[in-house]
Amino acid sequence: MFKQPTPRSGRLPSNAGEGQTPLVAIVLLVGIALLAGLNVYTFLQLDKFRTEVGEQFETHEVRLSALDGNIQRTTEVASELGSQVGEVASRVQTNEEQIVAKTQAVESRVLDRAETLEQEIVSTREASEAKISEVGGRIDATKTEIGELGGEVEEVKEEVAETKSLLDETVATLTTVKGDLGVQSGLIATNGDELAALKALGERNYYEFNLGRTRQPQRVGPVSIKLTGTDRKRNRYSIELWADDKKIVKRRKTLLEPVQFYVEGARIPYELVVNKIDNGLIEGYLATPKGGPRGA
Repeated sequence: MFKQPTPRSGRLPSNAGEGQTPLVAIVLLVGIALLAGLNVYTFLQLDKFRTEVGEQFETHEVRLSALDGNIQRTTEVASELGSQVGEVASRVQTNEEQIVAKTQAVESRVLDRAETLEQEIVSTREASEAKISEVGGRIDATKTEIGELGGEVEEVKEEVAETKSLLDETVATLTTVKGDLGVQSGLIATNGDELAALKALGERNYYEFNLGRTRQPQRVGPVSIKLTGTDRKRNRYSIELWADDKKIVKRRKTLLEPVQFYVEGARIPYELVVNKIDNGLIEGYLATPKGGPRGA
């Protein structure tokens, strides 16, 4: 194998430099290609980044636009709410003023009414006191009158007792006899005093009469009576009477004789007593039972 001698100087052989030039060129080309590729890649990345940034920017612009719209709407709403709040505040103030005015008016009316009621109460109390005083005076006067009436009552009681005693004495003198129908009569009154005693006794109804001779019968209590004749010497008389639409004839009856007749619904007879006979005139009374028929 051929072995080249070692050069003794610093120069290279010319054929050696020629051999390394293509390698450097290749390296340079490769470097340039890498740089170009890197530039292209960088450009592409920058373009992509720019595109993404542009898209994001557009997105942000859209969001900012929407945000501006929201802010504007919010501002409008806030302005409207502020207007409404102002209106509500104005209404509240107006209502407060109205409430204060109404409250003051009510207080004024209440105070006026209270004063009026107080005056009325004072007037009523004064009137009541005056009335009570007046009533007290009347009570005292009434007590005095009652005391006086008490004395009068005692006097009346005494008079009643005396009257009752006289009545009892008068009634005790009265007699009963059998009537023209054979029925025992009631007590017979011979004059006005005795008839008054019978009325006071209250056992029967009594109707006084004074009959003369007439064409038409005369009403006596519940019956009608017509005098048809009198005999003063013999103390006799004759009559016709109507009871229950029935005619009853009583002839030649004597003084104080109980003339008896029945009416419908009566358990005891009616009695007619004549205690005075004159020419063409008789006086007396009709006695009917209590609670008996009233009409004829």
